Amino acid sequence: MSETHSVTENTGSAPARDTAAGSGAVLHLADLHSSLADPMMDTMNFLNEVVMTYPEAISFAPGRPYEGFFEIEQIFTDLRRFLDHLSARGRSAAEVRSTLFQYGPSAGIIRDLIAESLRADEGIDVPPESIVVTVGCQEAMFLTLRALLSGPGDVLLVPSPCYVGITGAARLLDARVSVVGERDDGLSCADLEAAILAERVRGRRPRAVYVIPDYSNPSGVTMSLSARRELLDLADRLDVLLIEDSPYRLVSPGIQLPTLKSLDRRRRVIHLGSYAKSLFPGARVGYAIADQPVLKAGRAAGLLADELAKIKSMITVNTPALTQAVVAGALLSCDGRLSELSSEPSAHYGGTMKSVLQGLERAFPSQSRAERGVSWNAPSGGFFLTLRVPFRADNAALGRSARDFGVIWTPMSYFHPEGGGEHGIRLSTSYLRASEVDQGLERLARFVDAEVAAVRSHA
Repeated sequence: MSETHSVTENTGSAPARDTAAGSGAVLHLADLHSSLADPMMDTMNFLNEVVMTYPEAISFAPGRPYEGFFEIEQIFTDLRRFLDHLSARGRSAAEVRSTLFQYGPSAGIIRDLIAESLRADEGIDVPPESIVVTVGCQEAMFLTLRALLSGPGDVLLVPSPCYVGITGAARLLDARVSVVGERDDGLSCADLEAAILAERVRGRRPRAVYVIPDYSNPSGVTMSLSARRELLDLADRLDVLLIEDSPYRLVSPGIQLPTLKSLDRRRRVIHLGSYAKSLFPGARVGYAIADQPVLKAGRAAGLLADELAKIKSMITVNTPALTQAVVAGALLSCDGRLSELSSEPSAHYGGTMKSVLQGLERAFPSQSRAERGVSWNAPSGGFFLTLRVPFRADNAALGRSARDFGVIWTPMSYFHPEGGGEHGIRLSTSYLRASEVDQGLERLARFVDAEVAAVRSHA
């Protein structure tokens, strides 16, 4: 009998346990946190495996920035600019060194520059004290949910489809999530209100609503100005908070609609931001604006941002000063107007989105589109759009697409927390070069036709 199949006699009183080859501790998945057995936690791993298995395939899957805008030397230029900025403000050489090399305040060292940038670019006027600088936007989500959802009766409401980062964070926190189906034009306030009231009938406390108002991931939908105002009114009337996540605004062409936070007059909005798309994701710098007052024993005890910083101090301690310094240098280079610094990338992404939409028109001509059962939306910015197909666009179909046709995409079912989206495909338009778009769409069209034919042959 081989070593891996040998059996050791159990002579003790403890029950026998399966062991791996050799000796040592063996952990059982059933003994670990229940989220680790959730199929949702494996979806992105599966997608990464497909990409690695078929490296020659053209991939419409990653929501990454285009790497042609990354310049290594720019990092050092921005770092030097921030250090010079500190010196010009009267910091001694020892203080500058300590700022860069030592542990820093949990809330961050560049809050004043972020506040100035938000005021210049987004019309969001908040004090630096209301900002917490985080390790990417993902940490901002985690901190916000941990602070707000205090008991088993608290509920986070999310659209479906929804970005997996927020639902994953909620799952890790054992937080209850209530799903509201997104319509073609985005989240409906009527549907949301019905969901909030239904949760209250069940004896639960709807605490917050997560929303990406601009170029949503994964659907690509943008909320209208009237819908934004209606959502703010609804939040105030029903006493819930809004968690606004909006990473694609500064890398999208044209004049943007106002953020929920810039329209917020009642401090209903916790605004989450990131420099992953507008600068570069490797910095892992994001932030949360949490200017809601917190009372203790009926008296003001500070802002929600202070509470988020407390939680952060027990998770990541502080966001690395080195990456904060690079981001700060970039903000200083444009007087806080990242919209100007990102004008070229936004034009590029807008052009790539347009190329993909035009390519879809060529790949699926209007006269045959209905017969094929194919349709898609047409976002004016962002990184994603949704393609609807008449067959199950699941992992098996993705495998066939990659293996037989050399094209990769993301199943929309990944983004539906309670099931759904089986006939949807998310196409990312951000990462590909123009030369790859047409070839990739030609492959995608051949894959879709093969799948449609297979479905009809079994009908």
